[in-house]
Amino acid sequence: MILRWRARHSRFVRSLHSTPRRSRDLFDPNNVERPTDDVDVCIVGAGPAGLSAAIRLKQLEHEKGREIRVVVLEKGAEVGSHILSGAVIEPRALNELLPDWKDRSDHPLTQPTTSTQMRLFTKNRSFRIPQPPQMAKMGTYVVSLSRVTAWLGSIAEEMGVEVYPGFAGAGLVYSPDGRSVLGVRTNEVGLDRQGRMKDSFEPGMEFRARVTLLAEGAHGSLSKEAIRRFKLRDGRDPQTYGLGLKEVWRVDPAKHEPGKVVHTMGWPLDLHTYGGGWAYHMADGLVTLGFVVGLDYANPYLSPYREFQRMKHHPYFRDLLSGDATRIAYGARVINEGGLQSVPKLNFPGGALIGCSAGFVNVAKIKGTHNAMKSGMLAAEAAFDAIASQTSESPSEDEVADLSAYETALHDSWVHDDLYEIRNVRPSFNTPLGVIGGVVYSGIDTLLLRGRTPWTFRNKLGKSDAAHTKRASECKPIEYPPFEPPLSTDLLTSVALTGTNHAEDQPVHLRVRRYLTEGEDAGAEGGQAEKGLATERFVEDADVRREHVRVNVGEYAGLLGRGCPAQVYEYVDAEDAETATQVENVGWGGKKLVINSQNCIHCKFCDVKVPTQDITWTVPEGGGGPKYTIT
Repeated sequence: MILRWRARHSRFVRSLHSTPRRSRDLFDPNNVERPTDDVDVCIVGAGPAGLSAAIRLKQLEHEKGREIRVVVLEKGAEVGSHILSGAVIEPRALNELLPDWKDRSDHPLTQPTTSTQMRLFTKNRSFRIPQPPQMAKMGTYVVSLSRVTAWLGSIAEEMGVEVYPGFAGAGLVYSPDGRSVLGVRTNEVGLDRQGRMKDSFEPGMEFRARVTLLAEGAHGSLSKEAIRRFKLRDGRDPQTYGLGLKEVWRVDPAKHEPGKVVHTMGWPLDLHTYGGGWAYHMADGLVTLGFVVGLDYANPYLSPYREFQRMKHHPYFRDLLSGDATRIAYGARVINEGGLQSVPKLNFPGGALIGCSAGFVNVAKIKGTHNAMKSGMLAAEAAFDAIASQTSESPSEDEVADLSAYETALHDSWVHDDLYEIRNVRPSFNTPLGVIGGVVYSGIDTLLLRGRTPWTFRNKLGKSDAAHTKRASECKPIEYPPFEPPLSTDLLTSVALTGTNHAEDQPVHLRVRRYLTEGEDAGAEGGQAEKGLATERFVEDADVRREHVRVNVGEYAGLLGRGCPAQVYEYVDAEDAETATQVENVGWGGKKLVINSQNCIHCKFCDVKVPTQDITWTVPEGGGGPKYTIT
C-alpha cells in the first residue's frame, strides 16, 4: 500500500516539475492539484492515544472479519520522537488493549514503581508530607514514554496499520458545505522562507477518510480548528495548561534507587504560582527530573526554564546529581490541566478528538497516558461500528460518520470516573482560596472526600491562562541565580540536547496573526456560536506585527523572550523598526520580534500564554522538530 501511494505521488511530482522554473514561483494553495488517497480511518498523531486507536481497529478487523484500512500520520521523523512525559504509567488501558503485553520480550515497561512520596520544599530543606492516594497508587511503571510509543508503533505496523512518520497534518478536509470533515491534508514541503516553491517542492496530500481521529496531543493545531469550527467548547470551561520541562540524567549508581518516585511542591515557586517538580528513578541508572508550572501564572518576569534550573540548586537535587552524573536529554511540552470541566464535546461530523487533544490528564495522579489510550480504544470501537453501517465503498460526502457513541461510551467508562473524582483539585487553585487554600482544599478532597461533593468548581468567567497574566508594571522582576554547569546550564545548551532540527530555508511555522473572527476572550480556545462554519480569515501584516511588539514589550516586558523553553523568541534592538517595510522587521519603540523557528521543540507555550493571543503555531515540514528517544 505504501509503495502504491509513493509511486502515484512520485508520478504527480515528476509531472509538476517537468518544466524547470527559471525563478521560484510563489506558492498558491488555490492553484495546486494535490494527490488523494481513500482510507477508512485517518489518525493524526502517533502517540499513545492514536496508536491505541489504530491497534484496536485492527483487533476489531480480525474479530469481525471486515477489512479496514487505517493510516496514522506522525509529524515526527520517527514514532516517539516528539513524545515527552514524566512518565509513570498506570497500565490499566494497556492491560485491556494488549492483555499479553508482559509476555512480549521487547516491551519497555521494565521498571515497576517501588515507592512514592511527596516532599514540601523550602529554600534549603525538604519535608515529607501526605500525598494524594491517587498519586501513591502502586502497580505503575517508571518508563520512557518515547520508547513506549515507539513500541506501540511497531505493534501497530505488525498488525497492518500504515504509519507515516514525517507527515504533518496541516489542515482538515471539509465537505463542500463545510459541515463535516472528510479527511486530512498534509503540508507542502520544499517551500522557502518566503513561501516560494523550490526545486524540491512537493504538494501536500489529501487523505480522504470515512473517520478522522485527532490525536495530536495538548493544544494541537487541527484540534483547535475543529473545536472552534464545530463549537465543541460550548458549555464547557476553557482548557488550561501547565508547561512541563524535563531532563534525563544518568546518575551515580550510589544515588540510584530503581522505581523510586518523588514529587515536590513549594520552592522555588512563590505562594501565588501553581506548580511542582518530580524525580523518577528509571531503569538502567537513569533518573528523569521534571518541573511543571501552571500557565495561569501572573508575573510576566517568571521564566519556567530558570525556575527549573534553580530547583536543581536545592540540596535535595544537588545531592542526587552529585558525583558521577551526566545530563543526557532535555525537553518541554504543555500539559492539559483543566480536568473534566474542560473536556470539550468529543465528536464532530466525520471524526473525534482523542487523548490529550481532548484533555484527559488526571492532575492529582500527574498521569494521563492510561486515559489517553482508553479514549483511543473507545473511539476506535465507535469508528468501526460507524464504518460498518455505511454502504458506500469509499469515503462519501453523503455518508458522514457519526461518532456520538464514542462520547457516550467514554462518559460510561472508568476514564470519566477517574477524572470526576479529582475534578475540583486543579480548579481549587483559581478560587478566592488562592494557592494556599487550593493546597488545603485539594488535600481534604483527595484524602477524605474523594470527590464525593455536590459541587463542581467552574471557570465562570471563561478566563484563559493568557488572560491571567498581569502587566509588568504590576509585578516585580525576578532575580535568578547564576547557572552552575553542569548542574544547571543556559537554555541553548539544553536545547542542543533535544536534537531539534528544522530546515533553515522553510516558512516560519510560528505566525504572528490576527484572526478576523472577533468575540473571544484572550486565549479562549473554543469560539462563539455566531462564528458559524465559515473559513477563518486572518491578517499577518505590518500593523499586526507592530501591535504585537508594542503590547508584549511595552506592557508585558517581552514575556515570550523569557517564557519560551527553547529561546525561539527574542525582542531585539532595531532602530528602523518604526519605518521598516518588510513585515518581519517591523516593530515598536526601537524593538522588533525575531522568531528563531529552527529552535522550536513544539511545546505550544507561545500559542497558549502570549498575552495578545496572536501567535499561532502551525505545523512545519514533516520530520522537523525534536528527536526524543528516552523522554
